[in-house]
Amino acid sequence: MLIRPARRLRGRLRVPGDKSVSHRAAMLAALARGRTTITNFSSSADCSSTLEVLRRLGVPVGREGSTVRVEGVGADEGGRRFRQPSTGLDCGNSGTTMRLMAGVLAAQPFTSVLTGDESLSRRPMGRVMEPLGQMGARLSAVDGHAPLTVEGRCPLRPVRYEMPVASAQVKSCVLLAGLGAEGRTEVFEPAAQTRDHTERMLRWFGVEVRTKEMSDEAGRVCVSVEGGSRLTARDLVVPGDISSAAFPLAAAALLPGSELELEGVGLNPTRAAVLDALRGLGLELSVEDERETSNEPTGLIRVRGGDGLKSSAHGANVIRGPLVPQLIDELPVLAVVGTAVEGGLEIRDARELRVKESDRISATVTNLRAMGAEVEEFEDGLRVDGPVRLRGARVESYGDHRIAMAFAVAGLAAEGETEIEGAEECVAVSFPEFFPLLESLTER
Repeated sequence: MLIRPARRLRGRLRVPGDKSVSHRAAMLAALARGRTTITNFSSSADCSSTLEVLRRLGVPVGREGSTVRVEGVGADEGGRRFRQPSTGLDCGNSGTTMRLMAGVLAAQPFTSVLTGDESLSRRPMGRVMEPLGQMGARLSAVDGHAPLTVEGRCPLRPVRYEMPVASAQVKSCVLLAGLGAEGRTEVFEPAAQTRDHTERMLRWFGVEVRTKEMSDEAGRVCVSVEGGSRLTARDLVVPGDISSAAFPLAAAALLPGSELELEGVGLNPTRAAVLDALRGLGLELSVEDERETSNEPTGLIRVRGGDGLKSSAHGANVIRGPLVPQLIDELPVLAVVGTAVEGGLEIRDARELRVKESDRISATVTNLRAMGAEVEEFEDGLRVDGPVRLRGARVESYGDHRIAMAFAVAGLAAEGETEIEGAEECVAVSFPEFFPLLESLTER
């Protein structure tokens, strides 16, 4: 994919439906009794993988464009909700599909095998195998990686699980398994609160979810569900994906004179930290028309690119600690924005980036250096100096959609053309409309 420099971005757009919400909406609709219509379902290949896995489990799923209809299968007297698959369940590139469905399938009285592509097969699954094993399911993998075999048990044992690292996928996996447990399942999050889409979606389908802040020094949060809770089908609308919105917003920050309006974007407090981060770097940004959409806050984001980005009022720009889980998907593109910031940007406590679709720390550092930036790499992050004018270069996507999109943004602000190897194929995983949409907003 060839990216040419841009003068500015202008226009009004609507980003596709949120991936995280779409995955969970489809899974919980399948567990419910009755038909659920999901509007603005994500166009990503990842979410299509979730739908296909559900179909292979006997769930009637229909789709017309961004509208998905799911006939929930409920549960019979033995706790069985799905049909045992005759072959492996292909999760494609989607770690969310594999980890969350492992929790769902742990409570089924049969054995399933979850498979994935080469990238997904390199990502760690031990973090979900441990708690599901405590609940009575038997899981096996190849050195902790897919294919992941899940030998379910019905009912499961309830568990009090202390998460060693902040992970919304692990929390969601255990909560979904907890629906099939005999008693209350509790998950203790560390101080770094992760995205809470699963809790919101469970409540939308009629499940009581308790959330309690613990009075201990660690600042933990306990989230729990009662086994045997019934889910009732209920139509819903998926908000626009704020992680997808982050890329045009970042491009507007880098290009003075840009003016963008993004409609219907999800503003979940555990996801909207990217807006504060961009504001803190000097982007003129406001939120209007705020409302609730199917238990998720949404709104219109309006941005205007200024004459330059700035250092924090508190001195050096550093992203670290409890903020990191709330920015985990946006950190590569924020590092790109950091090249234009007075004083640059430092990211720490982000070791989780090394086990995403690629090693995102290494990929970001390598590509930024290729474009002329001064970057220091740490085991848990990086530091980029700024401001510096990036140079167009040949860079790698590493088969990672967020790396490809981050460096498309970099290419718009660079001097000269930028070529991103393998960009179009991997971007389809999360945001297939990205390149045409970006081109429609670009003024040269």
